[in-house]
Amino acid sequence: MEVLDHKCPNCSAVLKYNPHGDNFKCEYCNSEFTIVDLMKYEKKNKKEIEKVEKSTPVDTYICSNCGAEIVVDANTSATSCVYCRNTAILKNKLQGEFNPKYIIPFKKTKEDAIEAFKKIGKGKIFMPKEFNMKKNINEISGIYIPFWLYDYEANGEIKADCKRITSWVSGDYRYTKTDTYLVTRGGQMSLSKVPVDGSKRFPNDVMNSIEPFDYSELKDFNYSYLSGFLSEKYDVTKEEAEQDAITRSKNSFIESLENDIRGYSVVSKTSNNIDLSNTDDSYVLLPVWMLNIKYKDKIYTFAMNGQTGKLIGDIPIDKKKAVVVGILIFVVIFLILSLPMVIK
Repeated sequence: MEVLDHKCPNCSAVLKYNPHGDNFKCEYCNSEFTIVDLMKYEKKNKKEIEKVEKSTPVDTYICSNCGAEIVVDANTSATSCVYCRNTAILKNKLQGEFNPKYIIPFKKTKEDAIEAFKKIGKGKIFMPKEFNMKKNINEISGIYIPFWLYDYEANGEIKADCKRITSWVSGDYRYTKTDTYLVTRGGQMSLSKVPVDGSKRFPNDVMNSIEPFDYSELKDFNYSYLSGFLSEKYDVTKEEAEQDAITRSKNSFIESLENDIRGYSVVSKTSNNIDLSNTDDSYVLLPVWMLNIKYKDKIYTFAMNGQTGKLIGDIPIDKKKAVVVGILIFVVIFLILSLPMVIK
């Protein structure tokens, strides 16, 4: 497998992918190139490049603490596990079944992610100091998370017991009439790019919270996009992940049919009969900025959608700070209330 990076045609320094410009920028001579420019250059100068560079395998670090298998490009300095911050130690190759079909490149930079993280902590006076330490915040990492995307054709029907309740007043009496109906709704639906997280170590609820991604921006996978970022190999197989995709797709189809039942006072779904036909599936990498901060033996995870900038994560309360502030407020109030007595 070839090296994951490109060298600058002008000065031979390693180029890094620039999310804001959707290009590759040299940090030494400030030259910028599109992926098309680089491919043309490398095709034209293939023999000269091969003389200078040696083929370098992709590095896979296996964390001895939590078992996470993290893939990094040849230029990334991986000193700690992105999940538990523990040192990792093994090498391997990214190839074959682990070669993704598509990728959504990062649009948000590390600076964007750090600024977004700082904003959620602004004004939180009881925030533990660990969440405001520069060395901790700078540990935020850009990582491509493995995902499976599925396309389905769905067809079927649902049945529901529905009631239409009307009431009126006549003389001294109020009358209520309940009409009961057996309602059926059926149809067909195409479901495109139904996502399922391909990593056991990345919490599904976290990934679901930073969705959606704009899948219209999927690009054919190219190792160049990994430059400067981490990338995890999937450990949930296509077959295992599809069970979640089927459930998610059926629920979406059923919800769509249910929304078509209108004009009734009470709707009680009784049964459904849904068939799904898989029309396509693909292995992709999606961009996420992730920060783990350890506080009182617990890891707090913050994740930001590397494409849209949507950020999720909870900041705990430092109980010692809360107690100190509470005491100070009490003292101030006590002194204010005592002031008139002192004056007298």
